[in-house]
Amino acid sequence: MNDCIFCKIISGDIASKKIYEDELCYAFHDINPQSEVHFLVIPKEHIPGAKDIDESNSAVVAHIFKVIAELSCEMQLNSYRVITNCGEGAGQTVKHLHFHVLSGENLSEKLV
Repeated sequence: MNDCIFCKIISGDIASKKIYEDELCYAFHDINPQSEVHFLVIPKEHIPGAKDIDESNSAVVAHIFKVIAELSCEMQLNSYRVITNCGEGAGQTVKHLHFHVLSGENLSEKLV
């Protein structure tokens, strides 16, 4: 999508602090971190949100979770939280499926 900020990050039109990239996904540090460690992992394919996951693209989501597990191991994260916001009411501001990975401090049980 031409106006999607994450598609522009993937294409290199917008700079990011890349952590990882392969043929299916891209991981980078969040520009407004909410914890000591905060990065995002996004599919390279433009999928607007979790409600748009189906049989044709669900394998990329499984791959993303495998990448998150590998990155957390490489970063020696003892514990971490993975969040995806689904829709504006849940705080999704970019209409491109993305997973926040947060760690590095005690995260409360409360999700707000």
